[in-house]
Formats: sequence, C-alpha cells, structure tokens
Amino acid sequence: MSDKRPRRPASVFETAEAVFKAPAKQAPPLPPKPRAIPNAKETVSLRIDQDVLEYFQEQGPGWQDRLNAVLRKAIGIDEVS
Repeated sequence: MSDKRPRRPASVFETAEAVFKAPAKQAPPLPPKPRAIPNAKETVSLRIDQDVLEYFQEQGPGWQDRLNAVLRKAIGIDEVS
C-alpha cells in the first residue's frame, strides 16, 4: 500500500530546509506604465547657487522656463530664444 501523503520532516532542520526550498510565490504582474507625455515637465529638487537663482528670478515671471532654455542650450539640444 502506498501512502500519498507527503513525508513529514523528521527534524527541525528538515522543516527549515523544506521552507527555504519551497518555491517562491509570484507577485501579480504590475500594470503597464502610462506612456510619457511628449515635452512634459518634471518636478525636481535642484540645488543651485543663490546668485544664479536670484539672477533668473529678478527677470520676473517665467524664470524657470528661461533657466530651462539656458540648460538646453548648454547641452546642445536647443537654442535660447
């Protein structure tokens, strides 16, 4: 007669080994990432010198766009208008 029940571990070590050898449970797949919006701005925290910040802010509203334009020109991907 064959017993179809799984063999019971004989020691604590066999029990622990059985736990570590057990297959890991798979997490459900993550939903797909939404497509990036072309030319979308991203909020970041940036540390720059106070005098640089003041220079751009003194020119009035739109200083972040002007700073972005200067950075784009510096890396060669756009011209400052």
